[in-house]
Amino acid sequence: MTRLLNRLPRRRARLVTVLALILFAGSAITPDARAEPRSFTLDPAHLHVGFLTEHIGFARTLGVFRDVEGTVVFDEEAPALREIDVTVRTDSVDTGHDARDEHLRSDDFLAVDEYPEMTFTLTEATQTGENTGTITGDLTMRGETHPVSLDVTLNKTGRYPFGDEHYAVGISARGSLKRSDWGMTYGVDNGLVGDRVEIIIEAELIREEE
Repeated sequence: MTRLLNRLPRRRARLVTVLALILFAGSAITPDARAEPRSFTLDPAHLHVGFLTEHIGFARTLGVFRDVEGTVVFDEEAPALREIDVTVRTDSVDTGHDARDEHLRSDDFLAVDEYPEMTFTLTEATQTGENTGTITGDLTMRGETHPVSLDVTLNKTGRYPFGDEHYAVGISARGSLKRSDWGMTYGVDNGLVGDRVEIIIEAELIREEE
């Protein structure tokens, strides 16, 4: 239920980097950002990788992953994605309830002892509008890999108005998956926990300056 994103080799950046840059380099990045392959990193103060799933039909449970790492190198002039590595630590799941979080870390769900990371690898990107697009990638979780698609919106690009005034990219992404496809079947048959998991990503990215 919580294994939304997956594991990849470690290098700092973000799942989010992927989302914004692949789709919109040609239409929404300003000229000073268009040159050669550049690296983007996550702004740790503005990252939310979350999920929603049904709880016995009464309400949906909201959770997040607190530890997300990776790297993205993107050629905005091509445009072409040169590199993407994203890793989520499964034991960083947080729903605001200790007992529930421990259950999510158990073999019923994330099995964090055996699978401490999950990864997402981009396979395809399609632009659907001036600032929107869809990305599809391989999500590896609990030792299984299946495709997941996300609808992405590029919210804004430009110089950040505070602090070091870095060049920033802001994106929102939404998608869903069936956790049972990754072997997480606890509570599905009796309706205790929903099988469908909604993915929620809100993030700001910082362009690494040369």
